This record gives sequence, structure tokens and C-alpha cells, in this order.
Amino acid sequence: MNIPENLKYTKDHEWILVDGDIATVGITEFAQGELGDIVFVEIETEGEELDKEEVFGTIEAVKTVSDLYMPISGKIIEVNAELEAQPDLVNKESYEGGWMIKIQIADTAELDELLTAEQYKETIG
Repeated sequence: MNIPENLKYTKDHEWILVDGDIATVGITEFAQGELGDIVFVEIETEGEELDKEEVFGTIEAVKTVSDLYMPISGKIIEVNAELEAQPDLVNKESYEGGWMIKIQIADTAELDELLTAEQYKETIG
């Protein structure tokens, strides 16, 4: 299982990459594996300011539909447009081309509440 050390994680299986005051968010390799083949990603919250743990979109797999949760508070400044035509990028490249949103971070203190790679490994067993 690939769990990059340079990322932070949530208990809801999202990953976050911080670059200054911008955070890129996606779902983990573990999460996409549990969901199965991703057939649709719907994110209609671009430009909105959302609080931590608010739903920012949904992801649909052959088996189920799941909500996507904000790992931190902030404004969604970009949505990965590639996912509209190629939702399976989440399966193929969960940590690269399969990213979902970019957030303008509202409160950097919330980053301290996220899990390290080691803590996330313990969470998923």
C-alpha cells in the first residue's frame, strides 16, 4: 500500500499536500481500493468557502456513492477538470493525476489535527 510520507491524512481517507497557503486534496490509495472502479466524481463547490468536515463533493463507484469531506477549512479555488472525462484517474493515480480540489487554507492550525503517514497506517491497519 502506497502511503506517501510527505502528505497529511484524515480519518475519512483523504490526503492533503500543503504548498504554502494552498492545499491539494484527494482520496487515498486505500480509499479508492475499497470503493472499486470510480465511474463519476461530482464537485460543484468551486469558489465556495467550506468548513472542515463539510461535504465538498461526491464520488461514485460501481458499488457505492460516497461523500467527500473537507480535511481543513478554506475556499475551493480549483477543481480537477480532468476527472469529469476520466474519473478513473482516481484509481490509476490517486496521489497525482487523481487529485480532486485545491483549497486556499483558512486556518493553518487545523493542519496540526491531521494524521501523519504513520498514524494513517495505524488507522487502516
